[in-house]
Amino acid sequence: MSSPSKRREMDLMKLMMSDYKVEMVNDVMQEFYVEFNGPKDSPYQGGVWRIRVELPDAYPYKSPSIGFVNKIYHPNVDEMSGSVCLDVINQTWSPMFDLVNVFEVFLPQLLLYPNPSDPLNGEAAALMMRDRTAYEQRVKEYCEKYAKPDDVGAKPEEKSSDEELSDDDDYASEDEQVAGKADP
Repeated sequence: MSSPSKRREMDLMKLMMSDYKVEMVNDVMQEFYVEFNGPKDSPYQGGVWRIRVELPDAYPYKSPSIGFVNKIYHPNVDEMSGSVCLDVINQTWSPMFDLVNVFEVFLPQLLLYPNPSDPLNGEAAALMMRDRTAYEQRVKEYCEKYAKPDDVGAKPEEKSSDEELSDDDDYASEDEQVAGKADP
């Protein structure tokens, strides 16, 4: 086993031992999902996100690729793809960091201190600069709609029919559940 693969395995085990829920995509340990909670004392508090992590072959010398699976309203996160502005991790990445740093330092800092001058979501950046209160309200709305603990299970297209049936019988589809019930 080469040194990068030992390091990858060690960092992944350390992440799992740090009480993060980790779901492996395959046995290679290069692609997995992590459950991430929004930082306290922020508009993201109470939100839970499923984060996709891909480790490059050159990890830890090259930073991991990080993306939000469920939607988040943030200037530095692409709303459609969930991609995180790479500069956030790449500019500060060093082999001294590990996966625990990503979830205990980098992502909380990203959510606590958005950078609207380098946006991936221009609408969120503009709203944040124009009206901070309205921006924080939109963040909270997204948390309510897309970042509930139930939202970090399987992605809708990955759910089996048994899971869909066990959700909430009042709703016919995931889309209606997100939007809420129709007016009577």
